[in-house]
Amino acid sequence: MKLRKLSVLILILITLNAFSQTTCDFGTPASSPLATTNHKTYSYVHVLGDGGPNLSNITNFTINWSLENNGLYQFSLLTNNGIPSWWNDLLSKVTHNFNQNQPGVTISSSGFPGLDGSYWVATDNGNFVLVSKTANYRIYFSNSAIAPTCVNKVVAEFSATPTYGTAPLLVDFDASASYDTDGQELTYTWDFGDGNTAVGVVVQNTYTANGIYQAKLTVSDGLGSEGEKVIPISVTDDNGPGDNEYFRRFNEIRSEFYDPANGYFSADGSPHHSIETLIVEAPDYGHESTSELYSYWIWLEVMHGKLSGDWSELNNVWTKLEQFIIPTHDDQPTNAQYDPSSPATYAPEFPLPDDYPSPLNFSAPVGVDPISPDLTATYGEDVYQMHWLLDNDNFYGYGNRGDGTSTPSYINTFQRGEQESVWETIPHPSWEEFNWGGQDGFLPFFIGDQTYSKQWRYTSAPDADARVVQAMYWAQRYAKEQGISISNLDMDKAVKMGDYLRLAMFDKYFKPMGVQSETNGAGTGYDSAHYLMSWYISWGGSVGAQYPWAYRISASHCHFGYQNPVAAYALTQEQDMRPLSQNGHRDWSESLTRQMEFYEWLQSKEGAIAGGATNSWNGNYSTYPSGKATFYDMAYDDNPVYHDPGSGTWFGWQAWSMERVAEYYYITNDARAKKIMDKWVGWVKSEVRLLGSDDFEIPSTLEWSGQPDTWNANNPGANNGLSVNVVNYGKDLGIAASLAKALIYYAAATREHGKFDAASRDLAKEILDRMWRTYRDDKGVSAPESRGDYSRFFTQEVFVPNSYNGTMANGDAISPGATFLSIRSNYYNDPEFPALQAAYESGVDYTTRYHRSWAQIEVALANAEYGLFFGEDTSERLDTPKSAPIVGIGPNPTSDILNIYVGNEGKGDVEIRLIDLSGRVIKTDLMTNGQQSTQMSLGKLPSGLYILETNDLSINKVQRNKIIIK
Repeated sequence: MKLRKLSVLILILITLNAFSQTTCDFGTPASSPLATTNHKTYSYVHVLGDGGPNLSNITNFTINWSLENNGLYQFSLLTNNGIPSWWNDLLSKVTHNFNQNQPGVTISSSGFPGLDGSYWVATDNGNFVLVSKTANYRIYFSNSAIAPTCVNKVVAEFSATPTYGTAPLLVDFDASASYDTDGQELTYTWDFGDGNTAVGVVVQNTYTANGIYQAKLTVSDGLGSEGEKVIPISVTDDNGPGDNEYFRRFNEIRSEFYDPANGYFSADGSPHHSIETLIVEAPDYGHESTSELYSYWIWLEVMHGKLSGDWSELNNVWTKLEQFIIPTHDDQPTNAQYDPSSPATYAPEFPLPDDYPSPLNFSAPVGVDPISPDLTATYGEDVYQMHWLLDNDNFYGYGNRGDGTSTPSYINTFQRGEQESVWETIPHPSWEEFNWGGQDGFLPFFIGDQTYSKQWRYTSAPDADARVVQAMYWAQRYAKEQGISISNLDMDKAVKMGDYLRLAMFDKYFKPMGVQSETNGAGTGYDSAHYLMSWYISWGGSVGAQYPWAYRISASHCHFGYQNPVAAYALTQEQDMRPLSQNGHRDWSESLTRQMEFYEWLQSKEGAIAGGATNSWNGNYSTYPSGKATFYDMAYDDNPVYHDPGSGTWFGWQAWSMERVAEYYYITNDARAKKIMDKWVGWVKSEVRLLGSDDFEIPSTLEWSGQPDTWNANNPGANNGLSVNVVNYGKDLGIAASLAKALIYYAAATREHGKFDAASRDLAKEILDRMWRTYRDDKGVSAPESRGDYSRFFTQEVFVPNSYNGTMANGDAISPGATFLSIRSNYYNDPEFPALQAAYESGVDYTTRYHRSWAQIEVALANAEYGLFFGEDTSERLDTPKSAPIVGIGPNPTSDILNIYVGNEGKGDVEIRLIDLSGRVIKTDLMTNGQQSTQMSLGKLPSGLYILETNDLSINKVQRNKIIIK
């Protein structure tokens, strides 16, 4: 949602201070209950910040709250014009938790435009404050006509390089990112914490003694406004990660991710799924964004905090996350009408899109939602989860809440059964007011109903929200190691997100496990809990209805790839991350055990992990096939959730999910995790292919046969009947990095808890080093991809019922016979579309390179984690490399001759290769017999960016440099 800036002159006085950076939160959320106010009346209201309500007609606010009696006796507003009423008693329209820590209030149906919402509450020198939980404004009630001064217009920002090291440590400080919102000239004063000071934008300081120093920058505009920032500098004999090649790689990738010239972000600051727009996988357009990517973005800044000691960027990402991808109260306005005893109306799933819409069956029993009352009592009525898909550039034209323009906007695609591939989806808005599509919007594609209601609907991907919790576990651990306290508010948000993830632990319609009937069986509580991370959580409600309503569902299908034992561990074993709800700790404790059992149950005889299980066979609670293996009464499914392509066939799930198990093993030394990882790593080592000295392949597509043994917790089977085969191999760089991370944590765990598996460390290093040598480019890493499935751009029909006729927001017709491309005509304007069309018409696969944001981050993280655990360490390695030769090149850029110098001291031959961005070797040379310099002629080559690679063959040390040919 974009916030509108208000600027109004009110009758009494409302001061609106429009600012983007604020510390005006009055200590909220408070760490103690709201103190007794007695009968307190205020005559002035000041709305501070962006997007607040217009309360210009308020002449009186009265609150009467007794903490001792836990009683709120008055909460009222008096107006000067009778709109909405002269006297407005809001007692029946507020819910509060004033008697608890982090007191807050939610106002509903007040009649005052913009006032409804959730607020933290506080008192400030006898005044009463409401601080919006979802927007950048606060409402300050006082008896003074003078608004409080709480805006710091000067923002101090600086970098310190490095932040760790041994004495004497020279640190460069750069404050050029500081700014003044009024544009005043600034002065910069430094206190380095060791007794030294300085002035200026860019300065240096040398720390000569061990210690942790608080380097502070004070920025002043000379008019009384100042800003401060502190970064700790650690100087010890052996402190922190120091610096090595792998940290430098992390910083390179991170810098390129944030470089505006590279195009990883939208104009609003929301990260794109990929730089390139012509891409179809789960997102069907490159400039969409996903909750998966936002979770990786959180993790990027967690690692940045670990390496730099600067945690401010993590807070900034949380701000974007709440601004863009967690629906606000206004985006989910009718949650208060949700009835946990009747969570949703049953509609069966069908295998094919052609089988839809699915009729609502009001007579089919559904169970009771046992945890939403616990969540509502703890946090309020709004669901705190990320919606999985955003349209960053308004490619589809829906906007938010039907406005058609706002960005990024909530959209959805998949909703029509297990066979619905991305090529067969119909993108639609999450806020459905029938502005586009047909008479009833897009609802008739999915649900059959006699009368359609305008509604909002959101869907979370639990693995993404769990990854946020996982990353924040490392944030609190790293910060504690540094002696730093990161934002408690950010940690509280992660815990809240994890608490709401419990909705994913239940059957879709809260039916008991093993019910095998859509007409019988309604869960009465926790009998509907499978305690796993299911495929999605969905929640929604009415828009502008006379009789408002809301619903919540989970999923009956559970994929091993979504499980996250690190998140479960964090929410049960870390005191700082213990859920606030009554049953959150208990449920996550059960989930941790159940998840580890799930991995063990699904492990094949080779070591790979098979698909998952479902409580709703065929999506309609059919009777399980005879002889079907079960896990706590759920049926085994090698391809749970989707079949085009099969969800169990993608190797990426192996790398993603098992990296979490490896982390959990490293953290806990859990014997079950060790057993699972020992077998899985053995299989992976046998399947990764190292090609020559510079390339690699990892498994891509898997094929499954057989099934596991029915689960017996007291006597697990050997699963000798469950087998996997690798069908083909590829170079998915993001997944290769995830695989490297799994191997890194496994190696670190074996070193920490037992016999060190150096081979896993070395294989991870080979993957990372070869990726860096061969696939590094000017925007990150990328590899050529041949997309045979892209013929479906031109051939794939999208099922539209014969009775349906409508239009997309851009005017594309939606009618029987529509195709993927016909309802996405904007693709014709994509700069890569002519190349795609030419490839299709020539009968060849379209080949390109992609820079997926999540993959860039994963590569950065994998390198950083290798640096943390092993750095330049080569202990127990037989082929210990010697120091790298110094490489000099020039001129650069060049239009003709490139001079190359290699300071190898005459110890070995040096192979030189010039490589273009497609990975093709353009020129080669060989320096022999101690030769240290040569020239390479480039005059006939096209202009552009190339990579010059030098390989000292005596030590197999490769270095790469960017070359620009003019």
